[in-house]
Amino acid sequence: MQVLDPTRIRDELAQVTAHWTPRVVGRVNDQYVKVAKLLGELVWHAHADEDEMFLIVSGTLRIQLEGDREVTLRPGEFFVVPKGAQHNPVADEEVEIVLIETVTTAHTGEVVSERTVSIERQVGAG
Repeated sequence: MQVLDPTRIRDELAQVTAHWTPRVVGRVNDQYVKVAKLLGELVWHAHADEDEMFLIVSGTLRIQLEGDREVTLRPGEFFVVPKGAQHNPVADEEVEIVLIETVTTAHTGEVVSERTVSIERQVGAG
């Protein structure tokens, strides 16, 4: 059995230099653990086959959902966006998050925008 050092979320977030650029910091079976900094809004999108978990480290994140619904998350809270649900994350101030997503999850689903980040870039993102 291999012994690993613990991962410090704050240290990993300190290495993130661009908003909306998730950075893979770990893997649990078929799930990536990612950190990201958010500011502004992403883009309306859905993940047809995967759920997506947002855990707030700092700041307040609003996740707009289809049907004029919205979820507001604060530090220490998390929300799982169910597969197939249209959503749009919005950060009125800088927000630091941990994401847990299946390794096959495309950043913005089938929507491609200037904010879309490939998984290859997420694995090496800073």
